[in-house]
Amino acid sequence: MPHSLTSKCAAELIGTFVLVLTIGCSVIGGVAMAPLAIGAALMVMVYANGHISGAHFNPAVTLALCIRGRCSSREFIPYIIAQVAGALLATLAVKALVGSPAQAASALTVKKALLAEFLFTFALAYVVLNVATAKATSGNSFYGLAIGMTVMAGAFTVGSISGGAFNPAVALAATVMGLAPTDSLWIYLAANFGGGAMAAFAFKFINPEDK
Repeated sequence: MPHSLTSKCAAELIGTFVLVLTIGCSVIGGVAMAPLAIGAALMVMVYANGHISGAHFNPAVTLALCIRGRCSSREFIPYIIAQVAGALLATLAVKALVGSPAQAASALTVKKALLAEFLFTFALAYVVLNVATAKATSGNSFYGLAIGMTVMAGAFTVGSISGGAFNPAVALAATVMGLAPTDSLWIYLAANFGGGAMAAFAFKFINPEDK
C-alpha cells in the first residue's frame, strides 16, 4: 500500500534530522574521521526510509528527482519543508549535546567553494538517480551504501574547501550552528541546486530511454 504524503514527509524529516545531528555532533565535537560517521548516518537512513519516501533528505536531490520525473510536483514543496524542518530541529539537539563551535567559521573562497559544492552535489544527485531510479539497477541492495559513500568521499575531498554540505538543508543548519559563515549561504544554495539540476539533465541525456 502506498504511503501517504504525511508519512513520506515524516520520513524525510527524520532522515534529515539524523544526518544533521551526526554532522553537528561529529564536527563540533571534533570526532576523528567525521566524514565516515556522516556517510554512515546517511547510508542507514537511506536504507531505513527509502521504501517510504525515496530517502532524499536533500532539497537538491529532490529537485533532481523532480526533473527526472520521480518526484511529483505535489511532493516537491512538502518534501523540502520537511527536510529543512528536520535540519533545523537537529540544530537544537546539537546545541544541547555539544554546544557551539569553539571558533567562528572562517570565510570561504567563493570560486573554490562554488566549484567544490557544485561538483560533489552533482556527483551525489547523479549517483542517487543511477542507483535508486534507473531501470537497470532496480531492486539493487547497494543503493544506500553508494549514496552514503558519495557524501563521505566528498566530505573527505573538499570539506576543507567548502565545508562539504552538498545539501541546502545541511548548509542552512550549518549556518545556524556556526559551522558555516552566514554570508556564504548563497554559495551553497546556488551550487547545490545547480549541481542537482545538472545531474538530472546529465542522467536524462545519457539514459534517454529510461523514462
